Amino acid sequence: MSGFDLTLLDHDNLGSTIYQKLCEALMKGAFKPNDRLKIRDLAERLGTSVTPVRDAILRLVQDQALVLRSPRDIRVPMLTRAAYLEIRDIRVSLEGMAAARAAGKATPAQIAALESLLARNEDAMAAGNTALATELNQIFHFKLAEIADMPVLGDILRRLWLQMGPLIADVYGGAGRTMIDHHYPLMDAIRRHDGPAAAIAIQADILLASGPILERIDAEIPAPAPAPAALVS
Repeated sequence: MSGFDLTLLDHDNLGSTIYQKLCEALMKGAFKPNDRLKIRDLAERLGTSVTPVRDAILRLVQDQALVLRSPRDIRVPMLTRAAYLEIRDIRVSLEGMAAARAAGKATPAQIAALESLLARNEDAMAAGNTALATELNQIFHFKLAEIADMPVLGDILRRLWLQMGPLIADVYGGAGRTMIDHHYPLMDAIRRHDGPAAAIAIQADILLASGPILERIDAEIPAPAPAPAALVS
């Protein structure tokens, strides 16, 4: 797990606060597939008792963002190929819609904010700061739904990124330019307020990134056992 800040800002509505903190950590890639989460360790880092942490963990299990193998073995799951492809195709549709709408609505200040995120992502990648680059990538994608003023779509994306975030973080550093190159034609389309071109760019971004992600998923699948040798009479 990376050094994501899990410090609680206050103790009001503690269970929801912890849940939101852990959601943010998952979406931004602070946890990786197969990471084990220990309730007591998280409670110590958050400065609280184990009960609200356990409640938040159970909510995340219901969200399919975590898997409960046993009361003492809580893991970030590795998506199956089928689950990933389903999420990818949903993202292609929804994020394409958000990008098209954002291109039509983006103000100069919002365009500048996207440009800043992209520049900071480049700097983070050049510095080898994969954790920060992953976080900035997630913020960039969510910013499109925010600019599009589509809060329902944004909520759906958050649920998908709860499951996707750890996997994207796991491949981000090794995938190189694959994870960011299509953000540039996207920005060009948004500056021109060209909705169809923005949709095509973000869809290409998601589809291109699926290559290294699928390789990572396939690497997790154990090779089939060799067939038994034939008996010699």
